[in-house]
Amino acid sequence: MTDSLDGTVALVTGASSGIGQAAALDLARHGARVALVARRTDRLEELAGQIGSEVGADALTLTADVTDREQAQRAVAQAAEHFGRLDTVVNNAGVMLLGPAVDAPLEEWERMVQLNVTGLLYVAHASLPHLLRAAEAGPRQVADLVNISSVAGRVARNGSAVYNATKHAVGAFSEGLRQEVARRHVRVSLVEPGAVATELASHNRPEVQEGMNRRFEGMERMEAEDIAEAISFVVTRRRRVAVNEVLVRPTEQEG
Repeated sequence: MTDSLDGTVALVTGASSGIGQAAALDLARHGARVALVARRTDRLEELAGQIGSEVGADALTLTADVTDREQAQRAVAQAAEHFGRLDTVVNNAGVMLLGPAVDAPLEEWERMVQLNVTGLLYVAHASLPHLLRAAEAGPRQVADLVNISSVAGRVARNGSAVYNATKHAVGAFSEGLRQEVARRHVRVSLVEPGAVATELASHNRPEVQEGMNRRFEGMERMEAEDIAEAISFVVTRRRRVAVNEVLVRPTEQEG
C-alpha cells in the first residue's frame, strides 16, 4: 500500500507536544517505529505509552536538547542503533518569540536562532548518512527529511523579523539540500503551517500574546493533527513522487 510505513523508522524532534506529538502518533499509525526526541522526559514517556496502547507500535524516548550538538548527534545515533535504521526524520523542534525588534530581549533572538536553525541543522547533519543508507536498501527505497517551517518562512511581517529570518533560513537550507540529494532518493520537504492551536504562542511575553489573540480573534485555528496529516501525506508517497513544499493555513487566515 502506498501509505504504509511498515518496516521503517521515524525520528521526530519536539515530540513532547503540539505538531511533533501529533506527527509521531500519526506516523506510528501508518506503521513506522518511532523515536521521540524532546527535553521533557515525562511527556515523551506519556506519548510512548499512548503509541504502545493505541497503535501497538514500538516507540523509543530520547531526552535531548537539539541545540546542543552532542545531544542532537547522540539522539540520532541512539535511534538508528536501537532500531537498526532511520528512514524518516521530522525536524519539528522550534520556538516562536514575536514582538517588535526595537528593544527586544536579545536572548529571545538567540533562542530562536539556536533552536529553529542551529538545532535543525545538527539533526539534519547527523541524520543524513542514515537516510542515504535507508534509501539505498530499505523496504521503500526512499527516505524523507521533513523540515517544519511556517507561513513566516514565506511572508515577512511586522513584529516577527527574527522569527521570519529563522524560517526563511529553513526554507533556503531545505531547497539547497533537496537538490543535492534528490538523485539519491532522499526527499527533503518543507511543511509551512499557518496558525495552529498549540502551546507555541504561550512562550511569548504577555503583551505579545495579547496582540496575537487580537489578530486571530474569531478565527478557527488549525489543530496539530491537521499538520500531522500533511506530514504523513508527504512521507507516504510512492518513491517516484516528492512533495517538496506544503503551505497549510486555516481556511479563514488571509496572510
